[in-house]
Amino acid sequence: MNATNKVINPILELTGVGIEFPTPKGSFKALTDVNLKIAKGEMISLIGHSGCGKSTVLNIVAGLLQATEGGAVLEGKEVNEPGPERAVVFQNHSLLPWLTAYENVELAVKTVFDKSKNKNEMKEWIEHNLNLVHMGHAMHKRPDEISGGMKQRVGIARALAMEPKILLMDEPFGALDALTRAHLQDSVMEIQKDLGNTIIMITHDVDEAVLLSDRIVMMTNGPAATIGEILEIDLPHPRNRIELADDAKYNQYRQQVLSFLYEKQRKVEPLIKPTKKHNRVDKQSA
Repeated sequence: MNATNKVINPILELTGVGIEFPTPKGSFKALTDVNLKIAKGEMISLIGHSGCGKSTVLNIVAGLLQATEGGAVLEGKEVNEPGPERAVVFQNHSLLPWLTAYENVELAVKTVFDKSKNKNEMKEWIEHNLNLVHMGHAMHKRPDEISGGMKQRVGIARALAMEPKILLMDEPFGALDALTRAHLQDSVMEIQKDLGNTIIMITHDVDEAVLLSDRIVMMTNGPAATIGEILEIDLPHPRNRIELADDAKYNQYRQQVLSFLYEKQRKVEPLIKPTKKHNRVDKQSA
């Protein structure tokens, strides 16, 4: 079901977005005619096969890339450069290794609130955001002293501390083990319930997309990728992963996403051409 135009008064709108990149063989069209309206407080997942332009869409919203066609508008203002109202959480936590968790968050807070918060207010705000992601106990540890999941929590705290209007998450849990991933998914659901953040997240995980999202945006295969379908996830909050495992509606949504990815947009990998060495082995075997 396509729910692109259902949103009234969107906080973010992508209209006719396309982008081309120069290559030695000529222009490569990565995206074409991407149209999407996102409501304030909505949690959106972008899903699709590798090379479908998910990260390109995220980077255009972040202001890290400029669309060659169309554009993105955030609260009536065109997005054409990075800004603190759009914070990004990457798969790699990107923490500065010589700074503590507190100091990594402090760096972002000073950048955004240098003129509006005094020293004590900054301290309280940094600690508040670290406590939000359950990292208050380790705020004075450096990245090499904490686990991968804890580093991601600090990355999320740093992004939240900027008070962004849009939180952009590029496969934030992709490098983590299943248990840590589940804990962080629960943290994101808890944070969004408390703060009402608008979140756009890239994921390859169908279960993660259905569990977390209000809508799942499914991208077609590239080149010239675009939005294929948008699925509205009508499941009540808060969501419990154990209870949803046997929920017929949850499993129906899951099946719809799987059907899009592996039937409608089935990715055919190129065959590996045998080398002469392989041919010799085949002949000897025969």
